[in-house]
Amino acid sequence: MSENRTNGLRRGARIAGVGAAAAVAMGLLSTGAANADTFVPLPDGQKNGPDVTLARTGEHALISPSLAANGAGRVVWVSGNAVADVNVTPEGTVGPNNGASGAPGTNNSSTHGASQLSTGYIVGCQVSIASDAISAGLSGGINLSGGSLGGSIGINLGPGEVKFVQIDYKDILKPGRYSVEYQDAEIEIQGCAGYAQARAYTVVEIIGDNYSKTTLYGQPFSIG
Repeated sequence: MSENRTNGLRRGARIAGVGAAAAVAMGLLSTGAANADTFVPLPDGQKNGPDVTLARTGEHALISPSLAANGAGRVVWVSGNAVADVNVTPEGTVGPNNGASGAPGTNNSSTHGASQLSTGYIVGCQVSIASDAISAGLSGGINLSGGSLGGSIGINLGPGEVKFVQIDYKDILKPGRYSVEYQDAEIEIQGCAGYAQARAYTVVEIIGDNYSKTTLYGQPFSIG
């Protein structure tokens, strides 16, 4: 198989808001200080779909108090590597890319005429984004919207809101191995005075007569 790699360094992807607590191992990088950074290691994951295998490795997060010091802000730097082994796909033609819409049921993905691997984070303010919430709630009553990848993004979140934030994507034009690697992509959360939670998502959409979408979710983790 051919290997296609991209470094998805997307620093400064700014988000406002986020939600809930998860049982994950956390280590304080600086003990005793109220404003210490918190390192969150996250488990690897894998999922098989029609003619595709998705995997995420090396994921971790570093959580810091926001420099705004307003009680409703925090910053998280996320890192990881998302890999898709694609066995079958039409060649496709990449058309205009208007970005992912974040509409209910889309997982913030957009094929724009070609198969695609995309990865990012679901963030929420005072709402659980565990697996049962995703299947039962994210396409229902929760206020859901999306943010596009880029150098600087500002998104406001209120209580009960959930948003997708895309870190990076890779077009898939032929069978092979495709990866999106990101290191210390910054997410700044503002406007959420309650608990905050995030979890990774990775989506592969295969176009053509045998269209399929395979989604791998990461473990939810608390952002305070």
